[in-house]
Amino acid sequence: MSKLTKDHRRPTAVSDPNALVPHASVLALDPAVLHAQAEDSVRALVAEGESANTVRSYASALRYWAAWFRLRYRMPIALPVPVPAVLQFLVDHIQHTAEDGQLVHDLPAAIDEALVAGGFKGALGSPALNTVMHRLSVLSTAHQKRELLSPARDPGVQELVRRIRRTYAQRGQTAVSKTALTKTPLEAMLATCTDGLLGIRDRALLSFAFSSGGRRRSEVAGADMAHLVKVEADTYVFQLGHSKTDQRGAVHNPDAYKPVVGAAAQALTAWLEASGVKSGAIFRRIRGSTVAEPLSGQAVWLIVKRRAQLAGLEGDYGAHSLRSGFVTESGRQNVPMKEAMAMTGHRSVQTFLRYFQPGSLQTSAAADLLKGPKDGGTS
Repeated sequence: MSKLTKDHRRPTAVSDPNALVPHASVLALDPAVLHAQAEDSVRALVAEGESANTVRSYASALRYWAAWFRLRYRMPIALPVPVPAVLQFLVDHIQHTAEDGQLVHDLPAAIDEALVAGGFKGALGSPALNTVMHRLSVLSTAHQKRELLSPARDPGVQELVRRIRRTYAQRGQTAVSKTALTKTPLEAMLATCTDGLLGIRDRALLSFAFSSGGRRRSEVAGADMAHLVKVEADTYVFQLGHSKTDQRGAVHNPDAYKPVVGAAAQALTAWLEASGVKSGAIFRRIRGSTVAEPLSGQAVWLIVKRRAQLAGLEGDYGAHSLRSGFVTESGRQNVPMKEAMAMTGHRSVQTFLRYFQPGSLQTSAAADLLKGPKDGGTS
């Protein structure tokens, strides 16, 4: 058992098992075996039509599982992964309180250092709760893709996960989400968009992403003129194609058509006229005064971060802030959940509600039911 010490950052090497250099106390490994196993899982996920961002995220998680398993058990990982190994993974990475009151985890220091040296971890110590839960979810998905019983569904694992979440919540270490970009901070960001063509683009991008249901950065970057129809002066309809929550696309899903109206439509028109974009990607890079290649998802994230900084906003804003902001604002304005979910594309109420940030509950009508019905209602 190793106590957590100060977060020592180290340079991140290439995340390839071949770069893994075991600690002297750990037996020599064959990273190539792990790499083949992990890449096989990634190929299966790619075949299922996952988004590029999801595939990269899954690949990283699977490489970590493979490296950790080999270092911990001195053998290659293979599916199905035994339940005891999953329980060991959790206690290796989750903090618990030792007898002396210190927060500790069970991952041996030698293995921890080997994982950092190999580029599988960014720093020594226990990772964030979000990271651990994500890796557990990815392992479960890998089993499901092969029609294997997932060890993550084992009652003992599920009970431990419930207790872990409760413990972290009691410590005030809840899962961290990006700050919701609701109407007021969004308006503050839009007010900074006065810097020529760049500002025209950013105003259109932010307005489009928010008003069309809190689009993901990959969806904004992938938005194409072929899927955009101008209905009237201040109204567009955007056809959302393949997305994380809709792998089938608009042909099979009428909810894939998203309206862009009012101020958002006006901002979009201003950008299309100023940029001269008539085909291909809607949102482009700007080099000097020239409209260039399509934006990447990373560029969309940077635009949100930059505008938040220019507006002097406090909080951790990123591209995902648009999605949580749309859900939170729809709750504040008492938009029926069914209508809001049709805009975001969520199929699960539980998943949808995860984006509703608790700070907005104070404005919810459900929080003041004691005031009674309005306008002559009976008590």
